[in-house]
Amino acid sequence: MQKNLNNLYLKSFIRCKRKAWLDYQGNKSQRIWSPHQSIEIIKRYKTFYKLSDGDLYSGEKACKRGSSGVIGLKARSKVINNINTEMQPQLLKKVGGHSKWGEYKYIPVVYKLGHRTTKEHLFDLAFSSMLLEPFQEAKIEKGLVISNFSNRINIEKIDLNPRLRKKVIHTFLNLNEYLKRSIPDITEDRKKCTICSWQKFCDTEAKDNGYLTDIDGIGSKTALFLQKNGISNIKELAATKKIDLGKKLFQFKEQRFEKASKFIKQSKAYLSGIPIRILENKNLSYLLKNKDSGFFIFDIESNPDDKHDFLYGFLKVNSLFENIEDDFYDPILNLKNNTKKSNQEIIQKLFSQKYWPVLHYGETEKIAILNLARQSDLDLKEIEILNSRFIDLHLIVRGSWILPIRNYSLKTVANWIGFKWEQENVSGSKALYWWIQYKSTLNDIFLKKIIKYNRDDCLATLQIAKWLIKKH
Repeated sequence: MQKNLNNLYLKSFIRCKRKAWLDYQGNKSQRIWSPHQSIEIIKRYKTFYKLSDGDLYSGEKACKRGSSGVIGLKARSKVINNINTEMQPQLLKKVGGHSKWGEYKYIPVVYKLGHRTTKEHLFDLAFSSMLLEPFQEAKIEKGLVISNFSNRINIEKIDLNPRLRKKVIHTFLNLNEYLKRSIPDITEDRKKCTICSWQKFCDTEAKDNGYLTDIDGIGSKTALFLQKNGISNIKELAATKKIDLGKKLFQFKEQRFEKASKFIKQSKAYLSGIPIRILENKNLSYLLKNKDSGFFIFDIESNPDDKHDFLYGFLKVNSLFENIEDDFYDPILNLKNNTKKSNQEIIQKLFSQKYWPVLHYGETEKIAILNLARQSDLDLKEIEILNSRFIDLHLIVRGSWILPIRNYSLKTVANWIGFKWEQENVSGSKALYWWIQYKSTLNDIFLKKIIKYNRDDCLATLQIAKWLIKKH
């Protein structure tokens, strides 16, 4: 039996035509759980509950009783070109007016996790309004996009005008046609693939077919440019001469030959599985110079929407090649965002060994520490000394090696050198999901999961440092 088309498929189609097709008729066993999606669902419900002043109920019965907020409503229609459609609005908000239920009506509301209102939000509102109007027998002029940052609800009113509705109908008809065809090609713009439940399914196909966007530094625009110049896959890129490619990459201006060399070497490493040594840099020299001293290894877990760093993980290592014991790891928890108390602990920790380098992976940790140092009683000279102690292993890896991997994230690099996280399929998003669960339940099991994950992140950073020194 044919499924009804709904606003969820429409949103997927706007983001990625392939995702919409897979959502509609893909093998559901090949989907993976998305912590990002789960985080959004939790935050969305809490925000809807607050917006509705607690008067939040589910289904058509809630509409009949006049609840302030209604979730979980599903209503079928053939209002768009006689196609079987179904609305599944995130939230209906009660407003003044007249409907079949009485002297009130409902307008659609969508939640946004980030700061930007997108086409997905606008089309979701317009689509829901087009099906909701005949269902409740009342016109809808406005919809709401809401967000919640630092426990403050932000409301944006959207005019659901005929022009927007016309665009929605056009896109919806395209969706209907696409779903009748064979599976669409993988999207060239794969930036959002990291939060998609079909990522692993598409990654396998991309690798098998040698997609250019699997090469670090090549996005959709560069891939399209290369294809127009006769380079359609990774094998063809690896076989290209630097001079020939550099002449074509005129959009990179004076960096075009450097970019050409990097793309070709990255392709060769990716195909062969063999890393390529490139330059040494001052960060690597600093690491090698201090390899026999003690180190701090530092990693943060945070909730960016609330600007809350809730865990600062320190691994204290007397020598890079000693056996690591459990008591070498010290998690500093900042559960209530009491920055003054946690700041003092962190500064004391760092200055307990004032000459030890601080290893980290990526710029986030360094920025966070220097910001809290400025909030403390440290003078400029002490802050400068602290700044000089940081060693960013991400910069060293990228500046010294071309590895046979898709990207240079901590997880990807550490997995490639053989490090395994104790908990399966973990990520920063999953740690944030656990944090949100902890805040809701105060169940320490979630804190323990976060701490174990952070400790492994520190150990992964240590393993990368060891690998860099051994390979020197």
